[in-house]
Amino acid sequence: MLQSMGKDIRSFPLLDIDHSYDDASHIPREIFEEASVEQNPKDVLLCNSLNVEQRSTYDEIMAAVCSKQGGLFFVDGPGGTGKTFLYRELLAKLRSQDKLAMATATSRVAAAIMPGGRMTHSYFKIPLTLQEGGCCSFTKQSGTAKLLQQAALIIWDEASMTKRQNVKALDNSLRDIMGRSNLLFGGKIVVLGGISDRSSLLCGKDPELK
Repeated sequence: MLQSMGKDIRSFPLLDIDHSYDDASHIPREIFEEASVEQNPKDVLLCNSLNVEQRSTYDEIMAAVCSKQGGLFFVDGPGGTGKTFLYRELLAKLRSQDKLAMATATSRVAAAIMPGGRMTHSYFKIPLTLQEGGCCSFTKQSGTAKLLQQAALIIWDEASMTKRQNVKALDNSLRDIMGRSNLLFGGKIVVLGGISDRSSLLCGKDPELK
């Protein structure tokens, strides 16, 4: 088709094909890519620089991860208060233990400053148009579902900037794929970040998300 228009595919700056992924391994590409995120070894040492509030939050989240009992956390604070610093330490610690930790954000800028960070809508396959009670568009058999099932931690920064329906869509989907419809986010450890004075956009009238 390009040649018929006098063009050549080599004229376009496309990404190189990742030949390191092997379909024969039967490992979903999503899990392979998440497990292959390059991590700065120095990030593991960031725990020594956490302030009192950051350390308290870090310890509580890590305790929840170790207990595997599930938990929802909201990290509150405007820009420049150290939320990303905390996320980097959490991600580094879990990835150093060969655990899967997903870093997402509502905006591209916030996602880019977290190691392996991606935009939430892309990562969770959240539809652009959502009705009440809606779900993400991935299936139970998809690589995204398998990644979410195995993830030890899910971080969603700038969650207060998104619509409540988007958060509920992930909640509904996790309850479904985890087979734990009675637990918030299906019993996964989820860390939401943002500014509390905008939390009404997130919480709405749902007491489970307050």
